Amino acid sequence: MCDGCEKKLENSFEDKTVDLGMLDPILDEFKGQTGSVISILQKTQDVYGFLPLDALKYIADKTGNKRAKIYGIATFYAQFRLDPVGKYVILQCQGTACHVNGSKEVSYAICDELNINPGGTTEDNMFTVEDVACLGCCSLAPVIMINGEAYGKLTPDSARKIIKDIYNKEKEGAVS
Repeated sequence: MCDGCEKKLENSFEDKTVDLGMLDPILDEFKGQTGSVISILQKTQDVYGFLPLDALKYIADKTGNKRAKIYGIATFYAQFRLDPVGKYVILQCQGTACHVNGSKEVSYAICDELNINPGGTTEDNMFTVEDVACLGCCSLAPVIMINGEAYGKLTPDSARKIIKDIYNKEKEGAVS
């Protein structure tokens, strides 16, 4: 690896202090298993919601892999997040059925309501919005998925209402 390349890769990651002890059960589960880095990273992301730099360094040290290898895997696969996400992750389907039924208008309304662009997270860390190629719910087009729950047959107004309802529930303390 070139001089400074590892540091350049490290700059791609959110530098946030995390409890590395939460990784020990994961590393114990895969101890001695070659080819398990992706599984370890997936479980790490399940723990933190993203891949913190300190966790990647810890994984490299504990598995005996070079940090550059771990960073390379984390940055190669789109499934891995390098930045923290909001409490609610909104996946906006942009597949053909959703597109012809108004997904762009729904997306615009959601992003306008939250004042972010796709790929962004609100300042209060409540919502992250991501565009996806297809959610596999074409009969519900246009559709979004929020933390695994599908919302279909959307209009810009109904999408805004969903966001407002979630915010209202949060304010009331009804959602944990």
